[in-house]
Amino acid sequence: MPIGAHRLNGPQDTGREYRNLSEPTFGLAHLINQRVPMRDGVQLMADVHHPDADGRYPALIAASPYPRQMQDLGAPAGFIEAGATDFWVSRGYVHVIANVRGTCGSGGTFGFMDAQERRDMYDLVEWAAAQPWCDGNVGMIGISYFAMTQLEAAVERPPHLKAVFPVAATADLYDAASHHGLASSSFLTPFLSMMGLTSDRSDAFWRRNPAIALARRVLNTPRVHARFATMNGESAVTMMRQLLKLPHNPHPWDDLWLDTMVKHPLRDAWWEERNLLPLLAGVDIPVYLGCDWENVPLHLPSTFTAWKALAHNPNVRMAMLGGFGLTWPWESLHTEALAWYDLWLKGADTGIMDGPPVRYVLPGADGWHASQTWPPPATYRQWALRADGRLSDDEGEPGTRGYLTLGTGLNRAKSSPVDPPSMLSWTSEPLEDDLDVAGDIELRLEASATAVDTAWIVTLQDVAPDGAVTDVTAGWLRASLRAVDEAASRTGAPALRCDDAVAVPIGEMTAYRIPLVANARRFAAGHRLRVVLNSDDQDPATPAIMNFRHASVGTSSLNTIGSASRLLLPVLAAGVS
Repeated sequence: MPIGAHRLNGPQDTGREYRNLSEPTFGLAHLINQRVPMRDGVQLMADVHHPDADGRYPALIAASPYPRQMQDLGAPAGFIEAGATDFWVSRGYVHVIANVRGTCGSGGTFGFMDAQERRDMYDLVEWAAAQPWCDGNVGMIGISYFAMTQLEAAVERPPHLKAVFPVAATADLYDAASHHGLASSSFLTPFLSMMGLTSDRSDAFWRRNPAIALARRVLNTPRVHARFATMNGESAVTMMRQLLKLPHNPHPWDDLWLDTMVKHPLRDAWWEERNLLPLLAGVDIPVYLGCDWENVPLHLPSTFTAWKALAHNPNVRMAMLGGFGLTWPWESLHTEALAWYDLWLKGADTGIMDGPPVRYVLPGADGWHASQTWPPPATYRQWALRADGRLSDDEGEPGTRGYLTLGTGLNRAKSSPVDPPSMLSWTSEPLEDDLDVAGDIELRLEASATAVDTAWIVTLQDVAPDGAVTDVTAGWLRASLRAVDEAASRTGAPALRCDDAVAVPIGEMTAYRIPLVANARRFAAGHRLRVVLNSDDQDPATPAIMNFRHASVGTSSLNTIGSASRLLLPVLAAGVS
């Protein structure tokens, strides 16, 4: 098989016509365990993969806390996200895979998106630009944490960083780690444990372990590799949970767990240090954003807030992917990224900037769709959460419904048909026509509680005629953090401050504006819409997209929902989708 020509999993482009793309003509050479000096004397570790011919080439940096030595493993695991090295190097790029400070041999202490990590990304870019294998043009590559370090570098504005491609990025750590006051415990705990475990292992463990070498050979065979194209990559969270059973050095990982889960429940200075959104106003290099629609509880929210924060920048593009758009190991959108970097790092006219800046899949419909704006033009349709359990255009007879949520460790004394349920749902009649939805979604909830605090966990579902249920998107709110920044809010996208807790007035109907993560879908004729509401998703019977669940608020409450509550859905105009 020619170099760089193996089959890549996932969608490779967004339907544009490309031209003048680099061909795979080079072999691969490697510079392992390169020491990269930071301005404070700390050294980061990096592996440099470059073409096997003399010359200088553009560099693509992939930086994260994940083992750089494992990025070619080929496993469907959540830390194999730097991209396919042979694809890039064979086409005349240097692929630099680096570890951020405090991980996998890099000096210093891991800071989890702190200001020091941003400064390190500046220094890493400038170091790469000065090396004899680099022509001075630097970009960055990789998804998830690799995408987050791209934004970190971009806001620091190193002179030689010419463009970035941060797909599935988090620009504001609070939005990913604490969903409006509800800590994303089933993600944070295994993630930080995995960081501690992998960072404890030596370079020899990763490079000389016979079991890892065997796995690499097997996982990269074409037959096995092809199977990963339709595997749900988010299942790696389950794998991470297994790592909790293995010992590792508790520092700084347990300290960071305390910071994210216990010490900083409100949006305070600790979180603001890790919020890149205000800093994106100074980014003027080309930025290519994107995500998959399923990534509701992690990277999807930041995709749209980053898009908004970069509105001043004319060279921003965005791609929204459908099912299996970002499976692991990450190999999707490589042709799209090649067209991006062949333009911005090599000066080739590739066609990547042709047409509308937003390309998106509308799940339930065919093909790629395009828009000049995000969100696309839409009209909001209101659905009432009726007292009879139906989701409808009209409220019907005004009334209420109630459910019970119990504090951690409590059990019911008895169970009978009259017991309050632990969650509620509202379901529409079958749709007469297709309903195309794209953009910001909101639940305007009228509710009372018998506790000074509770949680609101909302899931929007698509129910097929055969009863099959698809979770579309979700929204979360700790009731005491209900204050909205009206100046930053608009219909369908309330901006919740989350900086001050105000007790819930016990027994009083209270208005809440709960943003559901923006999404897109064609709800087909004959399907039904369903809204599910509960206050504790630790129970496996409750819906949880990607199986991301939250730390319980810990209060017991009888929560009552008024029929004046409304779901606001952005419905696309005919022909827009």
